[in-house]
Amino acid sequence: MSNTNRRQLSVSLYLNYLVHGLGLIILAQNMQALSQHWQAPIATVSYVVSGVGIGRLLAYFIFGSLSDRYGRKVFINIGMLSYFVFFVGMAVVKNIQIAYALAVLAGIANSALDSGTYTTFIEMGGKQGSANILLKAFVSIGEFILPLLVVSLETNKLWYGWSFMLPAAILVVNAWLLNRQKFPAKNQADAATTHRTSTLSKSRRWLATIGLAGYGYTSMALMILYTQWISLFVTTEMGYHQVVAHLLLSLYSIGSITGVIVISLLLRLGLAEKQLLIPMNLISLIALGVVSYTNLAWLSMLAAFVFGFSAAGGVLQMGVNLLIKLYPHIKGRVTGLYFTFGSIASFTIPLVTGWLSKQSIGAAMRFDLVIALAGLALVLLTVWALGPSRSLAHERRQINQIDHRIVKLLNQRFETVTVIGELKQADQLPVLDAKRETVVLDRVAKESRQTAHTPYLQAIYQAIMANSREYQTQRSTQPASTPKAGSNSKEELSND
Repeated sequence: MSNTNRRQLSVSLYLNYLVHGLGLIILAQNMQALSQHWQAPIATVSYVVSGVGIGRLLAYFIFGSLSDRYGRKVFINIGMLSYFVFFVGMAVVKNIQIAYALAVLAGIANSALDSGTYTTFIEMGGKQGSANILLKAFVSIGEFILPLLVVSLETNKLWYGWSFMLPAAILVVNAWLLNRQKFPAKNQADAATTHRTSTLSKSRRWLATIGLAGYGYTSMALMILYTQWISLFVTTEMGYHQVVAHLLLSLYSIGSITGVIVISLLLRLGLAEKQLLIPMNLISLIALGVVSYTNLAWLSMLAAFVFGFSAAGGVLQMGVNLLIKLYPHIKGRVTGLYFTFGSIASFTIPLVTGWLSKQSIGAAMRFDLVIALAGLALVLLTVWALGPSRSLAHERRQINQIDHRIVKLLNQRFETVTVIGELKQADQLPVLDAKRETVVLDRVAKESRQTAHTPYLQAIYQAIMANSREYQTQRSTQPASTPKAGSNSKEELSND
């Protein structure tokens, strides 16, 4: 896949997630206008919004599995078409049942895009795991643009439907751009990834899978609960002004975008996802604890930024990257599994926190600490199950260290060969001792810890001994020096 093709395809995929960011909040941002258009109460609009979650839950796992069979491009196009119908239809529809069906279609669009896009970036090869993190940035940009657009339309008394038509128009243009591009072969995996997964035991693979699937739930739940309850919590429990309450949510969003940029850069520099997941989850737990218990506004604002950075800055995407790498030949299926758990969180968290809020708003908000702790435990389980990080840079450093020791030992060996050569020359013995070399090769076979390595180790030793003979022959033409006392004991170490 050429670099030009990779760049152009990446631009199209990112544009889809800019549109997805618009789609995530477009119903909520137009609640008042839709209520008037449908001549229905706000509660009815809220009911329609819930259809998005239904669509996700129904489609994620199915689309993920099918994308492994039929290819990523098909499902990205399904996602774009579904979103197009949703945007255009929702702008003009008046029937509540049809509106609900369109909301379900938006959830299906989300599922189709995720099933095709995350896997495509991984299959592009190179450092495309970091490209998956940047998807979150484009979602955030869409979520930032839409409120400004809606306010502008309201201020100028223009039709609210233009906020739906803009993303629909972007999709039309992007469909033309995307379908001109060549996609990488589905379910391909580089040799390093295949090797890592094949050497992992079945029990460790299952533990890592359980940990990552659970993390798909907790990472989504953590963000949903915070954004749902933070404003009400700090005004009722902490006594903050409404302006500060909204500022905490804004700082969380700024922290999220900052986190996406930083994590993407760190991944491009060669850090592995599992090296980042533990510190990021630990930091988010501490920051959330500060937000939940401090009554100092400046400290709450700082903690809100740090929480957004660590909890919403791409950790969810790092989790799916790890799961995809764990199952490189069924990427779509495991992507669907991961986001299915996230969809379950979007249903269960409002229910659980709604029940807890009957006791107090603080109980609902601080339940996020339980989720954060569970997420950290799941990450620890996953990292333990996957074992130590084995990046290319790390393995090459290991080779360099081993080579350093080998060179020192070979230097010592040639010093010993020199002494043996002098002893042979003094005793008028031939340089070649075939029996001795057979003994050495037999010892190599005996001491080799891996049977598959043995013939290669013997070949290496044959090369060493051949060079030792050549070295001895060259030195035999030079005047012999007096051997050191006790040098006979060194012959046991020699292969000559």
